[in-house]
Amino acid sequence: MVVKSAEKKENSTVELVIEVGAEEFDAAVNQVYLKNRKSINIPGFRKGKAPRKLIESMYGSGIFYEEAVNEVYPVAYSQAVMDQKLDAVGYPEIEVESVGPEGLVFKAIVSVKPEVELGQYKGLTAPKAEVTVTDADLDSEMQPLIARATRMVDVDREARDGDTAMIDFEGFLDGKPFEGGKGENYNLQLGSNTFVPGFEEQVVGMKAGDEKEISIKFPDNYTPELAGKDVVFKVKLHAVKTAVQPKVDDEFAKDVSEFDTLDELKKSLTDKLTEQREQQAQREYENAVLEQLVNNMKAVVPEGMISYRAEQLCNDYANRVTGAGMDFDQYLQMMGQTRESLMQDAREAAANQVRSELALEAVAKAEGLEVTQEEMDAEIASLAEKYKMDTEQVKTAVAEADLRHDLLIQKATTFVIDNAKVGEAPKKADKAEKAEAPAKPKRTRKTAADKPAEGDTKEKKPAARKPAAKKTEKAEGEAAEKKPAAKRTTKKTTKEEA
Repeated sequence: MVVKSAEKKENSTVELVIEVGAEEFDAAVNQVYLKNRKSINIPGFRKGKAPRKLIESMYGSGIFYEEAVNEVYPVAYSQAVMDQKLDAVGYPEIEVESVGPEGLVFKAIVSVKPEVELGQYKGLTAPKAEVTVTDADLDSEMQPLIARATRMVDVDREARDGDTAMIDFEGFLDGKPFEGGKGENYNLQLGSNTFVPGFEEQVVGMKAGDEKEISIKFPDNYTPELAGKDVVFKVKLHAVKTAVQPKVDDEFAKDVSEFDTLDELKKSLTDKLTEQREQQAQREYENAVLEQLVNNMKAVVPEGMISYRAEQLCNDYANRVTGAGMDFDQYLQMMGQTRESLMQDAREAAANQVRSELALEAVAKAEGLEVTQEEMDAEIASLAEKYKMDTEQVKTAVAEADLRHDLLIQKATTFVIDNAKVGEAPKKADKAEKAEAPAKPKRTRKTAADKPAEGDTKEKKPAARKPAAKKTEKAEGEAAEKKPAAKRTTKKTTKEEA
C-alpha cells in the first residue's frame, strides 16, 4: 500500500489517493476466487475444481474484482490513515479510480477532527433558577397518597356526577343485541366520559335496584357497524359508590408512610421536591454554561463526523430496544418511525454532542487535564458494581480508549463548571451567527446490561436508519485506533472495466 497523495480539503476533510500494488491485489483476488469457486459451475469440471484463469476467461477477468476491492481497501485505508497521522472521524467516501492486473487505486475523502479555537472558557456566567416549594406544590405531592388511602363506600341515594355506579348493561340495535354491547358488574365513574356520549348522563339519578332503558345515538365517527345508529341500552344499577377521602392527620401519615406525624411526612415531601428542583436548576445552569462554551468556540465540524455520531446514537438505541426483547423494525412501525426518519431526528442531538465534545477536548488540552490510572480503575470498579459484572468483564465490554475519553470529558466539564459563576447570561449573538446549541455530552459506550428506559420513545427515538457499516477486523485495523472502518461505497466493477 502506498499513499500517492494527501491533500487538505474544505470542511475539515482530507483527500487521500491510495494505491494497492499488483501483488497484494492479486492475492485478494485469489482469496475471493477460493471463497467463491464452489458456487461456480463450469462444464467439464466438478464444483470447486475449475481453475481461476478459466473462470476469468469465461466471465471476464474482472469477475472477482468488486469483492476483492471490498476485501482489500479497508485495510489499506486504515494503514494510510495511520501513516498520515490523521485523526479520522466518521466514515470515508471511497471512489475507485482504477482497478486491474496492475493493482488498485482508490480515492478516500476522510473527515478529520477539526482544529478548535477556544474562546472564553473560564469565568462564564449563567442564571440559575431560585428553588421554592409552595403550599400548592406540597398539596400536589400529597394527592397520590390521599388517592391511595381513599375508600369507595356504598351510599343509599340517587347517583350523582363523580359517583361510581356498578351496573349491568346490554345494548340493542333494531331490537337485537350487538357485539361488545354487554357488561356485568361494571364500575362506571359518572362524569368520566368513558362511555358513549349521552349514556352516563342518563345513569345520573338512578338508585340501587333501579332498571332503565337508555336511548342514545352513536357518533358518526364510531365503528362502521354502529356509526350514527340509534340504540337502546337496558341498564340495571346494583350500587352507588362514592369516594371517601381519609382525614389527613398523624394517623394518615402512619398509614401511608414510614413517618409517625403529618409534619414529618410533609417535611420529607418538601425536602425531596426541593432536592429534585435544585438538581434540575443545576442541570439547566450547567447546560447554559456549556452552551456559552460552545458558542465561544470556532471550529468547522465535518458533516461526516455528525453523521457518524447520529448513527452511533441510533445504533445504541436499537441495541437497547432489542436487548429488551423487542424486534426493532416492529418497534419503529409501532412508533410511526422509519430508520431514515430516526436518523434524521438524531442529527440535532449528534451535532450538539459533537460540538460540545470538541470544545471540552480543547479545554482539556489547554489546561493539561489527564486521566490517571487510579481514576480508570475506580470507574471500572463502579461499572462492575452497577452492572453486576467483575472488572475483567468490564474491561472486555468497554474499550479502554473510550472509557479514558469519557472520563476526560467529565473532567473538562467539571473544570468549566467550577470556573463559572451564577449571574446574568451574556447577550445572545444574532441568529445567523449563533453556533448550534450544545447538549451536555452523553456517553455513547454501552454494556450488555443497558435496557431502554420506560417511555423512552421520543427524545431518543429508536436508533439506526441502517446497520452499522462493516468495520475493519481488529487485526487489520488496529493501526488506526478506534477509527471507523470505511463504508462499502466502492464503484461497481464491470466486465468491460476489467
